[in-house]
Amino acid sequence: MTSSHAVLKLKSQADRRLRAGHLWIYSNEVDVQATPLKDFEPGQQVRVENSAGKAMGLAYINPHSLICGRVFGRDIRYPLDKSLLVHRLNVALSLREGMTDKPYYRLVYGDSDFLPGLVVDRFADVVVVQIATAGMEAVKQDIIDALVQVLKPEGILLKNDSRIRVSENLPEYVDVVYGQVPERVVMEENGVKFSVPVFSGQKTGWFYDHRANRLRLADYVRGKRVLDVFSYIGGWGVQAAVFGAESVSCIDASEFALDGVDVNAELNQVSDKVGTIQGSAFDAMKMLINEGERYDVVIVDPPAFIPKRKDVKSGEQAYRRINELAMRLLSKGGLLVSASCSMHLGRDRLTDILRASARHLDRDLQILEQGGQCFDHPVHPAITETEYLKAVFARVLPAN
Repeated sequence: MTSSHAVLKLKSQADRRLRAGHLWIYSNEVDVQATPLKDFEPGQQVRVENSAGKAMGLAYINPHSLICGRVFGRDIRYPLDKSLLVHRLNVALSLREGMTDKPYYRLVYGDSDFLPGLVVDRFADVVVVQIATAGMEAVKQDIIDALVQVLKPEGILLKNDSRIRVSENLPEYVDVVYGQVPERVVMEENGVKFSVPVFSGQKTGWFYDHRANRLRLADYVRGKRVLDVFSYIGGWGVQAAVFGAESVSCIDASEFALDGVDVNAELNQVSDKVGTIQGSAFDAMKMLINEGERYDVVIVDPPAFIPKRKDVKSGEQAYRRINELAMRLLSKGGLLVSASCSMHLGRDRLTDILRASARHLDRDLQILEQGGQCFDHPVHPAITETEYLKAVFARVLPAN
């Protein structure tokens, strides 16, 4: 069977990862004698063939990127167009609607939903889209049309301002491409309401990935003093207050984020329980230690300290420093919730850092439970990069 697409030919043995289910093609895997990368346009769709000429599927290509190709389909009859996008969106939607009756979730999680380079977050009738690759940018209008057909939203926002676009030589922009999108949308997580700044907030405005981990707080925070470090707009802290915490303090460097904490505390009628501290997390925690403050529960959910593999050493040091500060702020037998969204920090390594931090402070650690990303961030079993989120719930005790 053939297709009308240009051919991208792989070197001998370079098809092994694709045969195992992976979707990425690296530039050093391409037979550039047979199919020179310079002959392709960024975003062009190609038929991928192994060295023997067997079709491996269809991919889109960016000759200027290390990951030069991303497979979007194994059946070469179906190009990446509105029809395939509608099909993939409906498959993704069936998973989310089967897990929740609330229209608030990540609808598309890139490779894991077989739409590499595309992220779609749903806030009921408003959809926020992030396009990370030239291949998806090339079918931008098809993405919009498919979302309109499947979801019939009131508005679609393209939040294409992430740094990852730079590596694909794509411009950064934020644009309403369909209907109307307000500055803030109100959504619900675990029965708690949040006003989300979709234009000005981080990423799409919200982080759905910790939904299940935040729900676990309900078993730990009733009647407790809680510290939420790197709070952003209060995803952890406001939920802790609603779940019955006696008091919650939220630390963030951003005044804008802390204004969001205040808005969301008021939205849930827990303003009397929730306070904010603006400043660097490290500096603010040292200040609290010096003031003799202690908390029953400390939540540490930092941004990725290890954005790239070369950052592993410095990033691991940062995780150790922040968790040691958190442990020093805990009352006897208090609970540490330590999270990481760094894909380059494995779960075992995070556990090891927590163990070492506890021993350095002459404390003992009991790990009570561990969590990962939620159902709307499914893991592609061949692509380890799709599994990135960790949350460790640990009791910290004086050493006996």
